[in-house]
Amino acid sequence: MVSALYVVLGALLLIKLSFDVVRLRMQYRVASGDGGFYELQTAIRVHGNAVEYIPMAAVLLVIMEMNGAEVWMVHLCGIMLMAGRLVHYYGLRNHEIHWRRSGMAATYISLILMIIANIFYLPWDIIFSLH
Repeated sequence: MVSALYVVLGALLLIKLSFDVVRLRMQYRVASGDGGFYELQTAIRVHGNAVEYIPMAAVLLVIMEMNGAEVWMVHLCGIMLMAGRLVHYYGLRNHEIHWRRSGMAATYISLILMIIANIFYLPWDIIFSLH
């Protein structure tokens, strides 16, 4: 299952971003919230943003593959999603709005492609079966 590769990469990215938050909480000795530290605020937001997009994208990608999408389409959407998340991360972390926007654009395009593919590859005959 090709989509598993991108699910694993997404999970690894989420773990890395979580470790960034934990490291900064320990560094600044902040148990909850951001303690007013901009670097910690940014890390929390970067992690939160990834959590908002990666799980749903992973579900869409797996379902798309299970419904019979072509392997190249799964790779295209998975690569675009991961590239988008990494570019967005870079943009947020380095205060580069153009990188951030590009990352979100790639993320949105991958999500839209996966939605369209899932609609296309849906087993319509089973869904509308009268059995």
